Amino acid sequence: MHAKEKNNTRFVVVSGGVISGVGKGVTTASIGKMFKEYGFKTTLIKIDPYINYDAGTLRPTEHGEVWVTEDGGEIDQDLGTYERFIDADIPRLNNITTGQIYKTVIDRERNGEYLGQTVQFIPHIIDEVAERIKKAAEGYEIAVVEIGGTVGDYENAPFLYALKFLERDLGARSFAHVLVTYLPVPNHIGEMKTKPTQQAIRLLSEHGVVPDFIVCRSESALDSVRHKKIVECAHINPDNIISAPNAHSVYEIPLMFQEQRFGEKLLSHFDLSPLKNADWSDWQERVHHIVSPQKVVRIGMIGKYIDSGNYSLTDSYLSVCHALMHAGAECKVGVEVVWIDAKKFEQEPDSIAMLNTCDAVVVPGGFGSQGIEGKISAISYVRANNIPFLGLCYGFQLAVVEYARSVCGISDAHTIEVDADTLNPVITVLPLQKDLLNASAYGGTMRLGGYAATLKEGSVVATLYDRGNRLDRTNMTVWERHRHRYEVNPFYVSLLEKAGLVFSGFNEREDGTQLMEFLELQEHAFFVATQAHPEFKSRFARPNPLFIGLVQAARERQQQASIVYNAQLYKASMVAQL
Repeated sequence: MHAKEKNNTRFVVVSGGVISGVGKGVTTASIGKMFKEYGFKTTLIKIDPYINYDAGTLRPTEHGEVWVTEDGGEIDQDLGTYERFIDADIPRLNNITTGQIYKTVIDRERNGEYLGQTVQFIPHIIDEVAERIKKAAEGYEIAVVEIGGTVGDYENAPFLYALKFLERDLGARSFAHVLVTYLPVPNHIGEMKTKPTQQAIRLLSEHGVVPDFIVCRSESALDSVRHKKIVECAHINPDNIISAPNAHSVYEIPLMFQEQRFGEKLLSHFDLSPLKNADWSDWQERVHHIVSPQKVVRIGMIGKYIDSGNYSLTDSYLSVCHALMHAGAECKVGVEVVWIDAKKFEQEPDSIAMLNTCDAVVVPGGFGSQGIEGKISAISYVRANNIPFLGLCYGFQLAVVEYARSVCGISDAHTIEVDADTLNPVITVLPLQKDLLNASAYGGTMRLGGYAATLKEGSVVATLYDRGNRLDRTNMTVWERHRHRYEVNPFYVSLLEKAGLVFSGFNEREDGTQLMEFLELQEHAFFVATQAHPEFKSRFARPNPLFIGLVQAARERQQQASIVYNAQLYKASMVAQL
């Protein structure tokens, strides 16, 4: 790739300075949203410098939740932010890691594909990075590329180099570089400092990159004094410095950028004009319902990936939080998430009465045995006390365990994930999966990505999906994403159903085995669970129907209890969540 190539795709490259977690993902998603509103076919790409091949083996406490794509990729959670903002499915190839790059190059070398050449960082690694970026961007008018990590990290260097290499071949006018940087306000000084940003600009310039735009993240809006300092340091057009102060909701960020004409400035940089008039009215209305709701419901989130040392790691359930927020905006209520460690109910059984203070409860996905009995106790309590409940993946499986124990009288019912020797494995690994496990083909035992489920007509679940325009009524099917290995044991399905549990949806495998996908209790205020991860297909302007059902049930419960809404506490909780 040394000759000048013809290219119709424009690239926006987003890098970060000063610290990680400064907001590159939200900035990238917001830029993508703006281009889509102007009518451009847009995709978003995330580069992760870690050597892991993908995020599938990373602990939630290490890297936040693992995002699952429709095509079965286990990737970085930022792609979830992208999908929620631009309302489009993004494939696994749009997440590029150092591990993928080196594995591909080494495999080629071992296969003799380099014909005896000395395989080196330049050109082979750089070529592979550039080719992957081009492949992910193929067919799109705009590709926004986020480089993970922080400018100055050794891990970033190959990707910055590759993008400059690509820029040389495709032309500088095809690229816009955006640096997202942080301006701290040290408590002992009380003044916003630009020096870290100046250092980030210098470090970026060492890679031959001079930012065309600088997004300044800070607690409050950028003032004229700091603005002038950055202009003098960066030799940048003063209009191309964008202020990004803290917001109550990440969904305010595109609106904040639009107020500063950031989208128009990017188009001007590329010598482009809008293909259609941007309409932000629906987005603005939903943001209003999130930021300034008339009513707020409290949703208890019962998990295990919450604490790490002295800190809370709510990123482990980021997509579930956003799905609840989307549903709240649709139902015109705010959603306050109450974080509950499942282990508390194991250590202090009487504390489970705290669930009465919640308008609804969610038991999200997870793996392993930690906190499991606490989750089962919580499911039993909300079922018996008519508290709205939504179980996701592991939450679905544990709802089956709880029902088998409490209603069917199978006291030792369990999942073999926790108790491999249980005599009543209501959750198990099916025969085909066992064969793969015995062959050490662990990846093949997971159901990953999108799967269809056939729904029972007239069920609560079918009604919700039908109202949400996500039900194919010709064959009563819906599609949701999965990430799990264990299934409901077919041997116990009829027994559970005779006892009143309704399996309202199933997936049928090629061998004829029916895999249970949804369950519900029809006489309950709201008791629904799914083997899937519906949070992965919830979008800001298109919430997932199951979450809408839960929030509506929570609102009804709150109205019956006449709970008073405290605006200050709600806004404080939103800042803590996001």
